[in-house]
Amino acid sequence: MNKLLAILASFGLALSLQAAELPENLEWETNDADPIFASPEAKRGGRFNMTMMSFPLTFRTVGPDSNTSFRSFVLENQLGLYGLHPDTENPIPALATHWAFGDDNRTMYFRLNPKARWSDGEPVTADDFLFALEFMRSKVIRAPWYNNYFTEEITEVVKYDDYTISVTAGSPKSRRELLNTVGLVPQPEHYYEMTEDWVRRYNWEVVPVTGAYVISDVKRGRSITFKRLNDWWGNELTYYKHRFNVDEIRLTVVRDLNIAYRHFLRGDIDTFGLILPEWWHDKTNTPEYRNGLINRIWFYNEMRQGAQGLHLNTAHPRLADVRVRQGMAHAINMQRMLDTILRGDYERMHGFGTGYGDFTDYDIRARDYDIQQARALFAEAGYDRQGPGGILLNSQGDRLSLAVTYTTQEHTARLAILREEARKAGLDLQLNLVDGATGFKAMLEKKHEAAWLGWSGGGLYPQYWEFFHSLNADQPQTNNLFNISDAELDRLIEEYRRTMDLDAKAAISRQIQRRVHELAIFIPGYQVPYTREAYWRYVKLPESKGTQRSPSLFWPMEGYPHSTGGLFWIDQQQQAEIKAGGKRYEPVLEVVETWRRPEA
Repeated sequence: MNKLLAILASFGLALSLQAAELPENLEWETNDADPIFASPEAKRGGRFNMTMMSFPLTFRTVGPDSNTSFRSFVLENQLGLYGLHPDTENPIPALATHWAFGDDNRTMYFRLNPKARWSDGEPVTADDFLFALEFMRSKVIRAPWYNNYFTEEITEVVKYDDYTISVTAGSPKSRRELLNTVGLVPQPEHYYEMTEDWVRRYNWEVVPVTGAYVISDVKRGRSITFKRLNDWWGNELTYYKHRFNVDEIRLTVVRDLNIAYRHFLRGDIDTFGLILPEWWHDKTNTPEYRNGLINRIWFYNEMRQGAQGLHLNTAHPRLADVRVRQGMAHAINMQRMLDTILRGDYERMHGFGTGYGDFTDYDIRARDYDIQQARALFAEAGYDRQGPGGILLNSQGDRLSLAVTYTTQEHTARLAILREEARKAGLDLQLNLVDGATGFKAMLEKKHEAAWLGWSGGGLYPQYWEFFHSLNADQPQTNNLFNISDAELDRLIEEYRRTMDLDAKAAISRQIQRRVHELAIFIPGYQVPYTREAYWRYVKLPESKGTQRSPSLFWPMEGYPHSTGGLFWIDQQQQAEIKAGGKRYEPVLEVVETWRRPEA
């Protein structure tokens, strides 16, 4: 405890460690009245086989190299104080059974579930939440974003007894936004030692979790297996019954999507995402589909869409000129890519994410493909001479090029169309395909000129600080891939974080989006208002198939920010019959439009 006090004192902050008294006027709330979204028909058992494109560089969820796709398997297997119902967006009990709002508009109070356990059997107590704040503020985890967030956005955790705490935000907020801010996830105090070698020491450690699965087998570079905890403490929670049904989840590294698909058709993988138009339209006329062994589903959801497109690194000398960036935006023919290789299945995105209601400025329109406008802007920036191959040069002979780093082989054909069209405007796009984990690491370390990628749309409101604030520019392991340092953006972002009134906050959000558009640091790509998936017939779904905010129908963990995952199960009897061979069924293709937005 003395170590904890010393560390916090170094921040000029404190935790209330002495006995504290709860306010007398708290109105405790819980939620067991919202609709159940899991199926009572679900059956436990079986192994669910998945693939991943590359083996993770670490099992840590914070610190260097941790921000990879695998991290979701750990983070979303870690319950917080509450979840969010995927249809109503109301809080639902998780580690906390009840909650209350303080009069200061900054504090929430929580009663913890005394049955909650870490996967190693230790109880989850208030001390794990006190430690979580110490953990996230510690310099030894080498995670500046978390250091900042858990210093400025969450300022205090108070322990009243072993199973009652409060969490205080850094500024007054509406109740809705408090729920978006103070949903603290505990850290196992009994497990960690916060030493200077923490990053190296815990790089491959299997850390205790509060969710239903634990890593049980690792074949380095090849596979990771999770095993279901039969006596998981959350089995009887109202909104967690009949979920997380498979006994094992096996992730196998397959670095090529075409090879992964062959594994799927053989039955070595149980489901396969068919978001890619060429896969949905061209690769599903095989005996497995025609004989009804593999089903297809097109499921519209109502997801907040994270930003997808080209992130321009302003630290590169050529990209420091806003006229060059604006010209590049006009030289990118995104619509031709959508209309041709993507077959009109996707929709153009116009800003940095969408779907956040009043927080999204729907008046912003992505810059149109316009060769004359692009060349005029390039000329203003000094690129006014025709060079070899039609690529523009400036007076120093610098060739107008843009190296695009990306991590998915299947996107090569899409980017090739953009390259072909950009040459007409005198811009040379150089395509740089890099392995998933390695490529994303290069982006986080700001070694790219342009990064082609998309972000998840998590959270109730858009997040801007990590993407655009100057404190995250010119720093490795941050999400400011633009390296943007703009005083106006900083001012707006800081005001956005402080503002409590939701209408005023939404107005600031729209101003931030307009400023990002003016700076031309992001060239919007596309959005996809649905999930499309193929699955072997023995994999079963609830009658509704999914929830309003299911990003995938076959995500085995909880989901974030909404509790959507683990709804499917495996019919082992039917699986054995199909594996034995000779079975035929009617083909199944379902289109579920329950949550389809009219504009989609």
